[in-house]
Amino acid sequence: MKTWFKLTAAAFAVAATSASHAAGTECLDVRLSTANPVVNGDVDVHVGVAVTNRCRSAVQVLRWQLPSDTMSGSLFTVTRDDRPVRYTGAVIKRAAPTAKDYVEIAAGATLNYEVELTGHYDFSKNGRYAIEFHSDRGTHGSGAQSMHSAAATYLWTQGRNEKLDAASADDEAATTMRANAAAAASISYTGSCTSSQKSSLASAVTAATNYSVSSTNYLNGTPSATPRYTTWFGAYTSSRWNTAKDHYTKARNAFQTAALTLDCSCKDSGTYAYVYPTQPYKIYVCGAFWSAPMTGTDSKGGTLVHEMMHFNVIAGTDDWAYGQSAAKSLARSNPTKALDNSDNHEYFAENSPFQN
Repeated sequence: MKTWFKLTAAAFAVAATSASHAAGTECLDVRLSTANPVVNGDVDVHVGVAVTNRCRSAVQVLRWQLPSDTMSGSLFTVTRDDRPVRYTGAVIKRAAPTAKDYVEIAAGATLNYEVELTGHYDFSKNGRYAIEFHSDRGTHGSGAQSMHSAAATYLWTQGRNEKLDAASADDEAATTMRANAAAAASISYTGSCTSSQKSSLASAVTAATNYSVSSTNYLNGTPSATPRYTTWFGAYTSSRWNTAKDHYTKARNAFQTAALTLDCSCKDSGTYAYVYPTQPYKIYVCGAFWSAPMTGTDSKGGTLVHEMMHFNVIAGTDDWAYGQSAAKSLARSNPTKALDNSDNHEYFAENSPFQN
């Protein structure tokens, strides 16, 4: 089964080069394909993605807005029998993109990818699945970059064991129980952390704990449209204030009592850290983390707050926008999404520059 749909080039983050001018028109066609619309048994689910530049000029696209063998973000929207399917892959805090983060698609060229989805989405149950390519997360800058499909491709799964999975929504309560049962106030290290890295990480946990404590204390005060709150979470309502307070309270409790695992195996210089939201409380720190200050804007402590908010047992936040400028813009335009964006939580906690 094959489904064609068109994405406007405004959907992509485009580099400031002559190639970017092609992005003002509808340049990019995307095709999804499945080898077989019916999947039998407990096997992997693959989709093909073909991205074609229909314009006469090259187009540059952020590499993480395209699929790859090592997909590092939620690029698809998946539903089963019209119910959302949880994304279980990594969510990543990225540094601002540089020239090396863009992929050029020449005029008339097609990029082909094959993506295995069961490692990123829960396909454990039998049913009718709808799959769309849908990438509008992880953008820098004030403009919302997005890719939305006009149609979905469908497949049916049958003969699967339908075993409960710790990553599935149905097992959220069990995940919460395991997280709450973790040993208090311990840190373990994986991924060959060096002695100096362990020391830096221990200090970062202290900074993150202080940030979450001070944020909770602030939000325990009288709810109102304070400059600090409205800058990062938008127009004040008591309900949204209480949601923010709940997020920081849970983060504070986790930093103070949960067993944290910090992994040093990621070396990507363009990434600060990432987590798997259904696997508290393991945080993978990457190359950009080590050069960050301990406190302040985009700090080590703030990064750990950012990642903590991604865990479903804490806040289950997403990465709708990266960077202070984009986070402020998101707060102004969509306070609900700001409360679902990890960078907004990080910047509120860091409070740099200081606001009352």
